[in-house]
Amino acid sequence: MSIILITALFAAAVAFILGTMLGFFKQLFHVAEDPLTAQINDALPGANCGACGYPGCENYAAAVASGKAQANACTVGGQATAAKIAAITGGEAGEVIEQIAIIACQGSSLHTAFRGQYTGLKTCHAAKIAGGTKLCSWGCLGFGDCEKSCGFGAIKMTAENLPKIDYSKCTGCGVCAAECPMCIIKVIPRMQKGAIVLCTNKNPVKQMVSKTCSISCFKCGLCVKNCPKQCINLDTLIPMVDYTRCDSCGACVEKCPTKVFKIIEKDILR
Repeated sequence: MSIILITALFAAAVAFILGTMLGFFKQLFHVAEDPLTAQINDALPGANCGACGYPGCENYAAAVASGKAQANACTVGGQATAAKIAAITGGEAGEVIEQIAIIACQGSSLHTAFRGQYTGLKTCHAAKIAGGTKLCSWGCLGFGDCEKSCGFGAIKMTAENLPKIDYSKCTGCGVCAAECPMCIIKVIPRMQKGAIVLCTNKNPVKQMVSKTCSISCFKCGLCVKNCPKQCINLDTLIPMVDYTRCDSCGACVEKCPTKVFKIIEKDILR
């Protein structure tokens, strides 16, 4: 009993000493919180998503308070949050350019050919390291890392293993785009209009494209030839649209044999 009692007393003494030391050092190294930073932080949505370019809401608030950042960088909070910050700082709110995420791949399990039975970790990052799950080396791997990373519940995986975005919830924070190892998620302005290509397959061999995915861009060039505004080019093996000239006429959508072209405001944000 004496050994147990001595051990307990010793443990209590050590705990007391450590607690006292922690309290002392906490007071010694305490940094007073800037009240302006605290006010701005309270006005933010608290998503800590990094869309503003800072690693968290508190860091962004500190940057605004010190004059290093503008009030309109929080795309998650939108114009309302910018107005609140401007009221606190006495500055200008500025215009908030709201963003959305686009899944630039339609290669679901119904359209793609698989390499074989994948038995590794069920994450996109692990699957990419293992060489991928599909014959298309550019498409969605289908394990939903983007869904898991979305703090707003805006992404859900379909039964065909392809992510689908709920645009009533998407804030365009860009976390899903950063998380995707295949870089198939693009972040664009919510007000963007025009044609967009939902494919990232850059294989220059047309026959291999058709073998790996039936809904990929075959590099046929019909979009380029039929665009009345001549605003599409194939220089990067994926059709690129010049949005300063695109007027959403839909000629590319109509002529594309695999329907990789979509009109943003009509087909995606409908």
